[in-house]
Amino acid sequence: MSKTSVFCIATSHSQAERIVENLQKAGFPAAEISVLLPADEGKHDIGHVKSSKAPEGATTGAVTGGVTGGVIGLLAGIGALAIPGVGPLIAAGPIIAALSGAAVGGATGGIVGGLIGLGIPEIEAKRYEEKLKAGNYLISVHAQDGDRKDLAKNIFKTAGAEDITVSSMSKTPVTTH
Repeated sequence: MSKTSVFCIATSHSQAERIVENLQKAGFPAAEISVLLPADEGKHDIGHVKSSKAPEGATTGAVTGGVTGGVIGLLAGIGALAIPGVGPLIAAGPIIAALSGAAVGGATGGIVGGLIGLGIPEIEAKRYEEKLKAGNYLISVHAQDGDRKDLAKNIFKTAGAEDITVSSMSKTPVTTH
């Protein structure tokens, strides 16, 4: 079975929350949903205690405990990342693993390297990085089959998300706009 993920850009916190809520209502497990957002945008909704850790790749800290609410705050594995050239970000869900460690320290580096490691084409990964720098939110969800992939894409489209991309680790990624 191929590992397929669907990605999009949300332009506001409320749009990101609505997308995550709709994914959960459609039966996507919270552990399969990821959100990446500028640290200054979501810190009040995600968590409030930061602690420094030894860096792995570009990871320089983690948000621990104290989740204060919001749908995004209910996702698994919330952490703060400092990505060179991008700045502080908050990540929730499986995307944290892709953006810390070896993928971030690679030749491409930063968010681009981590997204390429997830199967996103370099040109799309660079567009996502620029959108994040501009204060937008990157949302992704793992889809187990074609029907779930189509459902996720429809949820993103209905919410008005931008730059919807499907990536598969065993196939060439397909971009739809």
